[in-house]
Amino acid sequence: MAAEPLVLGIESSCDETGVAFVRGTTLVGDALASSVDEHARFGGVVPEVASRAHLEAMIPMLERASADAGHRLADVDAVAVTSGPGLAGALMVGVAAAKALALCLDKPLYGVNHLAAHVCADVLDHGPLPEPTVALLVSGGHTNLLVARDIATDVEELGGTIDDAAGEAYDKVARVLGLPYPGGPHIDRAAREGDPAAIAFPRGLTARHDMERHRYDYSFSGLKTAVVRWVEARERAGEPVPVADVAASFSMAVADVLTRKALLACAELGIRDLQIGGGVTANSQLRALAEERCAAAGVSLRVPRPRLCTDNGAMVAALGAQMVMRGLPASDLALPADSSMPVEQLRAS
Repeated sequence: MAAEPLVLGIESSCDETGVAFVRGTTLVGDALASSVDEHARFGGVVPEVASRAHLEAMIPMLERASADAGHRLADVDAVAVTSGPGLAGALMVGVAAAKALALCLDKPLYGVNHLAAHVCADVLDHGPLPEPTVALLVSGGHTNLLVARDIATDVEELGGTIDDAAGEAYDKVARVLGLPYPGGPHIDRAAREGDPAAIAFPRGLTARHDMERHRYDYSFSGLKTAVVRWVEARERAGEPVPVADVAASFSMAVADVLTRKALLACAELGIRDLQIGGGVTANSQLRALAEERCAAAGVSLRVPRPRLCTDNGAMVAALGAQMVMRGLPASDLALPADSSMPVEQLRAS
């Protein structure tokens, strides 16, 4: 096999159908279809709608990515696919497609972990991850604080959300403010015109007793409820709701807790590199606060370009390529679509 293998990556864990070709650590072809508009009228992802959208988009995305890369499917050295976690039905579409390709092309198949793939996306922009690296993953369905000692073989979860993920909180707050779904981009735009210090919203799991039991864990349910009650109180009093100030104050509360605990982990573990990934990473306040606090703490910050932060095939291919280059055994063709795959399990057996 080539020193820099060409790996085909397939991602279908939620509402994006991603297909990409990666050679070693270089993205050479990419295609992405989103069904987010189909879910907007429901205010959230509908699993059955997502699964059907993947079925319709899979072959067109394979063709488009292949044309973009200038490679035939037969050129690849391995096939990688998100095995989990994610929506069960959506995962099944991608896993079935990857199995069919691996079997027909007689190529090894790697079922990879969606969360670790988000972290691995960074190698496509900034080269190999320092070992170890603290990684903060913030997306619509996941908020996890990880330490990656080796992105292909050794990732440990330090903490995660005990209720709503950060992205879910954005969607729910957006609904209260009358902003469209998905909430993240709309809250970010509104927040740019607001005062992040206007309203003192709570910072979940940061009190002394919480830090003893949930040192690296996150909670955004209380923050979401606080925003809802604040808005409802203004409406009952017949006063206008300052949407920009609420958006800015809420967004800053999220960014504050996320970055505070991530940098605490860096300090306590003696790690000088922090990587942030996931769709919420596109939030301008989170990026700015992370840059400011990392600079003050002497921590190197790595954030991929926005397209690599959302769900995509490139991150899956990148992790698959790392596994191939390390000589790790391929997954069995009977690998499952594991909706609750733990982050420590980087590869399906």
